[in-house]
Amino acid sequence: MEYLIGVGLALVVCAFAMLAGFDRDRVFYPTLLAVIATYYILFAVMGNSTLALAIESAVAGTFLVLAVAGFKRSLWLVVAALAGHGVFDFFHQLFIQNPGVPMWWPGFCLSFDFLAGSFLAMLLMRRSGFALATWNCGTVLAPRNLEYALNWPIMMPTWA
Repeated sequence: MEYLIGVGLALVVCAFAMLAGFDRDRVFYPTLLAVIATYYILFAVMGNSTLALAIESAVAGTFLVLAVAGFKRSLWLVVAALAGHGVFDFFHQLFIQNPGVPMWWPGFCLSFDFLAGSFLAMLLMRRSGFALATWNCGTVLAPRNLEYALNWPIMMPTWA
């Protein structure tokens, strides 16, 4: 059930951001990643575990660095980091003992992360010049200009 709720909530958040125009600038999805990365810190505090707090802070710091790098360089880093956080959710309990994490959280967060990352990837492909290219061996998805596709903002701000 937590997977279904994670997918549903991610759909609502991403669709709302698109419809409201929150995702018109590069900052929305990196900010979403930064917020997602800090929840395990909250759970460590709730679980009153200093060791978990230290480990979760280090892990969150890694995702925060990726959020900033994705904002400044390429939103594809944010796509990769969201997917990476989903993988982290899947393996979290095997490596980090955090007593504050609800039992349902890893499944919920994993599905939210994957769907949000997939949604951003879809937006990047749709809005940044990806086109279908036909090759002798069939049809493949390829960017018209890779540098252009990797560095283009999701949408130009209205004031530009």
